[in-house]
Amino acid sequence: MRIEQLEYIAAVTRLGSLRRAAEALHVSQPALSETVRNLERELGVDILDRRRSGAKISAAGRELLPHIIGVLDAVDTLRRAADDQHHTSRMIRLGTVNAATVPLLVPTIREFRAAHPETQVEVIGAQQADIQRELLEGGLDLGLINYLQGDDKPTGFHTTELLRGRPVVCVRSDSPLAARRTVSVADLLAQPLIVMRSGYVMHRYVHRLLEGRSPTFSYSTDGAEMGKLMVAEGLGATVLPDFSVRGDPLERSGLITYRPLEADSTAVLLVIQRPLSTSVPTAAGALHAMFVNSAETYARDAAARDALGEA
Repeated sequence: MRIEQLEYIAAVTRLGSLRRAAEALHVSQPALSETVRNLERELGVDILDRRRSGAKISAAGRELLPHIIGVLDAVDTLRRAADDQHHTSRMIRLGTVNAATVPLLVPTIREFRAAHPETQVEVIGAQQADIQRELLEGGLDLGLINYLQGDDKPTGFHTTELLRGRPVVCVRSDSPLAARRTVSVADLLAQPLIVMRSGYVMHRYVHRLLEGRSPTFSYSTDGAEMGKLMVAEGLGATVLPDFSVRGDPLERSGLITYRPLEADSTAVLLVIQRPLSTSVPTAAGALHAMFVNSAETYARDAAARDALGEA
């Protein structure tokens, strides 16, 4: 006995004829009829009443119909349960440009782990273009990406803004720049500069900020985390969104600090993206919602700290 045999009988009963059932199931009428005959031979019961005018369910078939429907309902329940398990007990792959790793990503992953201990999260650092390509190709479920205010966002993604910050100069706490309220472009050019590699939004921002001028010396690196470590080791200064520095362990411990850029009002946005063309697994949807909630909490706390600092 096969499930498809029971499904065929249910379709014939529902639609009233072999022909209509075959059309609805996208099988040939002879194939459907033979499949049902095999089940009849197995059970020793004529389930269908076949006449010149067509085939309909027989009296014996009607007696068996509640049992057939019961089996199909049980199979459907099993399939839904397996699908739910697939959606909740799977690995979520999260791509990130490594912005706001400590203040946002780490606490969100920690909260998700507590709520969904059966689901693994793989965090993959990459550039924006690579993250978006993997999202569209199914290699990633969610992506954390930076934009500059005014950038056009590509179609094909559901985009939710998480954080809105400003570019700041990240320096060692004993740097002369740390003693200033703001840092000018001239100040920045006089320092060894740690620049994000081409493909990161902060590389594009710094290139625009310097207007083609070159610093005394520069390094190129991947991602904010390596940039902050290089600053802490005294290799120079770097330019990052404030939400990538504020609350970082290196900043909390006093090794690094940050200062706003003089006369610059550029906004840097951190967004979370997912493809529009695919359904969202339950676990990925839960992680998405937690990122939104964590970002709201972080923004409120940052606003409160700024208010205290100005008082």
